[in-house]
Amino acid sequence: MKEDRIDRIRSRIQAALTPESVEVVDESHLHEGHEGAQDGRGHFQVVVVSSDFEGKTRIQRHRMVFEAVGNLMSTDIHALGVKAYTPEEI
Repeated sequence: MKEDRIDRIRSRIQAALTPESVEVVDESHLHEGHEGAQDGRGHFQVVVVSSDFEGKTRIQRHRMVFEAVGNLMSTDIHALGVKAYTPEEI
């Protein structure tokens, strides 16, 4: 189940942003017992490297990632931490 969520998140980001790399880390185990995690959704961190971020502000980049994962925010994800870079920033 955990790998399915990671794969779904990664697939959505890859389809929307054509990234050079996407790293998805499930940190749900760090939030066990947290009130917001009681509904079964997870806590994730993503690191995305994409030229699609060129010329975009940090907030615009984060919005792009949140738009990419779309409805997973209401079905699979409770919290999503985002680090979004252009290839030149790595």
